Amino acid sequence: MATNLAFALLLFLSCAQIQVLNAQRQQQQLRFDKGKGEFRILQVADMHYADGRTTPCEDVFPNQAPSCSDLNTTAFVRRMILAEKPHLIVFTGDNIYGFDSTDAVRSMNAAFAPAITSNIPWAAVLGNHDQESTLSRQGVMKHIAGMKHTLSQFNPPDVHVIDGFGNYNLEVHGVEGSGFVNKSVLNLYFLDSGDYSTVPSIPGYGWIKPSQQLWFERTSIKLRRAYMNNPEAQKAPAPGLGYFHIPLPEYASFDSSNFTGVKQEGISSASVNSGFFTTLVEAGDVKAIFTGHDHLNDFCGELTGIHLCYAGGFGYHAYGKAGWSRRTRVVVASLEKKEKGGWGAVKSVKTWKRLDDENLTPIDGQVLWSKPSAVCSNKGTEQYITVSKTGIRCHPYTSEKVLG
Repeated sequence: MATNLAFALLLFLSCAQIQVLNAQRQQQQLRFDKGKGEFRILQVADMHYADGRTTPCEDVFPNQAPSCSDLNTTAFVRRMILAEKPHLIVFTGDNIYGFDSTDAVRSMNAAFAPAITSNIPWAAVLGNHDQESTLSRQGVMKHIAGMKHTLSQFNPPDVHVIDGFGNYNLEVHGVEGSGFVNKSVLNLYFLDSGDYSTVPSIPGYGWIKPSQQLWFERTSIKLRRAYMNNPEAQKAPAPGLGYFHIPLPEYASFDSSNFTGVKQEGISSASVNSGFFTTLVEAGDVKAIFTGHDHLNDFCGELTGIHLCYAGGFGYHAYGKAGWSRRTRVVVASLEKKEKGGWGAVKSVKTWKRLDDENLTPIDGQVLWSKPSAVCSNKGTEQYITVSKTGIRCHPYTSEKVLG
């Protein structure tokens, strides 16, 4: 009985700690850079970190193998931080490779060390391999949420029942001194896309569940209402970006004619479609989602007004392709410059990738979203514009229907 009481007390204290940390995370505000009017996000997908120097690299040339280890992954993160100077680093799952990690805590501490020592805010979601070492999936996310400089949350503090671990949102506010100083002009959504199906009749990977979609819908509505009300009431929602690990089935909608980047393997989504993409389209604020999981895919294509993007494999203890550089994705949101000076709302969202070569070569730059312009102004309704290989397209917002 005493043992059970002690365990219950420990669990209660652990949950209480998480609630306190989540509250502290909410108080830490992300904000656009006042000098350039930018917010820069570095996405790191599939580090597959294990035991450091003793962990061998996968799929490199034979002459590279003797000196290649997890430390190459660490070096790549550090080089990217110095090169891009991001305002936020996002790790999109399979941060550690559980099967080869002898101590999950030690592996995570080493994997996230470059972000922590840089003093740059960072956030993480879970993949399908993070829980395969010495901690459960719940335990892994608890540890991440308690690390230095992280904005990761175990789960929304105001939601008592939700599937997965690591569903949360972050707001990015306008610059100091502007009318948007207390208003989120860019919204970031993070979700746990699961690991493997727990339904015996459904094989394969996990998916984003109805409880998570309900949380997203309610959060999106709340953020859109705040943005479209005074002060600085806007006619359309602030752009949103989504980050999770396993790609949606809709990623299979593309071929080489309608995406930027490469597709070198199949789309390893869940074998069922949970409808989350439809939920995103109906909400109308999310302009792009970013995943990992399929290391040899790094493409980005637009479907129904939303870009579906891979980052490409980052880690050296992850499967890859010899001669095909490890890579990472950068996203930059830029504010519009007002006529009388100062910064306004978000004007555009752009992306590119960088390769882990001598020059950290940037490739595949593209515009993911631009604020409505004169191109769309004569259509009769408030619209937004997307730019792709096929040209400029105007899309009507669906927010008025959702908001009632």
